[in-house]
Amino acid sequence: MILSMLCWGSWANTLKLCPNYRFQLFYWDYSMGLFLAAAFFGVTAGSSGHTGPAFIAAIVETSRQNIIWAFCGGVIFNIANLLLVAAIDVAGLAVAFPVGIGLALVVGAVSSYMVSPAANPLLLFGGVALVAVAIIVDAMAYRKRESKAKTTTTRGIVLSLVAGLLMGSFYPLVARAMHGPQSTGPYAVAFFFAIGVLVSTIPANLLLMFKPLDGKPPVAAAGYWRAPILWHVAGILGGAIWCLGAVANFVASGAHLVGPAVSYSIGQGATMVSALWGVFVWHEFAGAPRAARQLLALMFVFFILGLGAVALAPLY
Repeated sequence: MILSMLCWGSWANTLKLCPNYRFQLFYWDYSMGLFLAAAFFGVTAGSSGHTGPAFIAAIVETSRQNIIWAFCGGVIFNIANLLLVAAIDVAGLAVAFPVGIGLALVVGAVSSYMVSPAANPLLLFGGVALVAVAIIVDAMAYRKRESKAKTTTTRGIVLSLVAGLLMGSFYPLVARAMHGPQSTGPYAVAFFFAIGVLVSTIPANLLLMFKPLDGKPPVAAAGYWRAPILWHVAGILGGAIWCLGAVANFVASGAHLVGPAVSYSIGQGATMVSALWGVFVWHEFAGAPRAARQLLALMFVFFILGLGAVALAPLY
């Protein structure tokens, strides 16, 4: 779960390595990297050990129903991810993060718990509430940092709401594939999930290239081929890092004491990890007002308390 949190909070750094590169172009390599990593982790880590069938056997034995659950989980996550980026461009982090990620955390934790109840619900949902507060405080810190905050528009709020609902809805489908009847292993689920991401990227990303939701000009496909090779490597690496986090999260959710709700909630601590990158590596708060830095410190306190409560939930 800790590895999952680190990966999900770190993959976006690869986009920062590609200055002025439109996200839609970056996303082609990102989705390919995610798929290739899912296959790689399957034939390596997923084919060793002593628990459950090996990766290839798990793929062959997976029921059609569970394949559909995992595939649809990938499609829903992919659309949510694209919409969240558009929401950040339209409304800024101060609106998109508390609405989108906060809503995703609550929806994902509650619905995953319903699929496979595990852990102490008081500690689990109390911790989720604290993490949600931390996300809101994080957004407040970003708003204080910005000298010119973006005007909140109806489009930005709607995009954030839809992205949050979808982002919170993909994990229960993954949990259903791993915990339902004729369930399959986490590596096979990650592989079918990655196929869903890759397949849905083609129509969804093409649509966003021709008609960006952030109001910017359409994205020319020629820009992809003109990009430096290192930018393509960065995109593939970003997808692989996210996939490593997903595989780790899926494996953890299968542990008897953990369950999908706890695993997903700890994974959403990625927001804290991304904030750490922003503060200590990218120096996003250099020269920010004192109030912004104080809010940031408060955000870390709420995150640590919330994640601590969620982590203790399976033990009590």
